[in-house]
Amino acid sequence: MKSRLQIIFSTCLLLVSVLSFAQEKQIYEISNMKEIIGTHKTVAILPFNATIGYRKLPKDFDAAANKEAELKMGYEMQSGMYTYLLRKTSDYSTTVQDVEKTNALLKKNDLLDKLAETSPEELAKILGVDAVIKCSYAYQKTKSEGGAIALTLLVGFGTGSVATGALTMQINDGKSGDLVWRFYKQMAEDVMSSPSAMMERMMRKVGRNFPYQK
Repeated sequence: MKSRLQIIFSTCLLLVSVLSFAQEKQIYEISNMKEIIGTHKTVAILPFNATIGYRKLPKDFDAAANKEAELKMGYEMQSGMYTYLLRKTSDYSTTVQDVEKTNALLKKNDLLDKLAETSPEELAKILGVDAVIKCSYAYQKTKSEGGAIALTLLVGFGTGSVATGALTMQINDGKSGDLVWRFYKQMAEDVMSSPSAMMERMMRKVGRNFPYQK
């Protein structure tokens, strides 16, 4: 009985911690944001700058494989965001450039590995858009998936959190390069999360704060 109470107590503490973490959110808007975004007809989503870290490095950690996984996640999240916005086109005041076209133009101009070194106005000019959406996602694994699955099976509800995620999304005006809007949020990631599922959940959290929403 005592052991069961300890498990329930530990689970409650975990849920409180996760809920508190998930509520951390920061938003920045330039003073004349509505005026600026009102001139944006087409925007481009850049590949995400994704990082994958570990609270404790696994014994079989492979730096090269981790880097490859980060690049893959960055493209998958870019695609996931594009798909989400595409499905809700009627809800937004701007058109989003096809990410395949965006990436093709970036590759053609040898910029895929130089996004951090290139100004927003340069990128917007090359891509032929009025604004660029730049995103970063820091994913840190906090425990093993096996342990999270075991805990979920033990208590019977969603405690399968294995990682934390921090999303930063910003919009820069293509003409001036100015930062128009910035959104930052931390959240807990479930054991079964995929990049597309994470992006779907993130965009729902961005929700009404996304400046292009009508």
